[in-house]
Amino acid sequence: MPDTSFEDAARANGSKCIVGIDEAGRGPWAGPVVAGAAVLDLAQMPTELLDALDDSKKLTPGRRDNLYEQLSGCSAVHLGVGLSDVAEIDIHNILQATLMAMARAVAELPVKADYALVDGNQEPILSCPLETVVKGDTRSVSIAAASIVAKVTRDRIMSDLAVKFPGYGWETNAGYGTPQHQMALRHLGVTPHHRQSYKPVQQYLKS
Repeated sequence: MPDTSFEDAARANGSKCIVGIDEAGRGPWAGPVVAGAAVLDLAQMPTELLDALDDSKKLTPGRRDNLYEQLSGCSAVHLGVGLSDVAEIDIHNILQATLMAMARAVAELPVKADYALVDGNQEPILSCPLETVVKGDTRSVSIAAASIVAKVTRDRIMSDLAVKFPGYGWETNAGYGTPQHQMALRHLGVTPHHRQSYKPVQQYLKS
């Protein structure tokens, strides 16, 4: 379970506004990559909410939604969301698009962070010092909160797109290359929301 050790260490070094950053959607064949940024006032947050935070992948969809609503409604929490669309992914590659989304999420925060904890081992370009944390969503509560924000936001985007482009199963597979998604690509073709730079998608493009 994530804890506050990374946040505590940053505060011990003089940082006051610490943001956790994570992304959702690097692997799917369709849709944007979404980043979440979360600043937690640990002294003011409800203990139950703090203790419930975890890597979004370990939570059920219902639990993620519930925690997202709690985070959004908590006065001790500040959130930001950023995304990179399919065009940016295809032009810049998924890594660079992810880093761009992370920077945008931080820019959307209503407060100015002075230190960032970033999930993974790649550094986005930010205006504050940062620390990368491998498997950070299982180690830092701030990154765990950001992972929930990113995942829920992206799932909702994909559910909305599923209404406009039915048959691909995006409301359940979130754009990953499931058998249903592959079958739809064969029969329905590639949509404007597919990542055409991805090799699995390229085989379905008409020459």
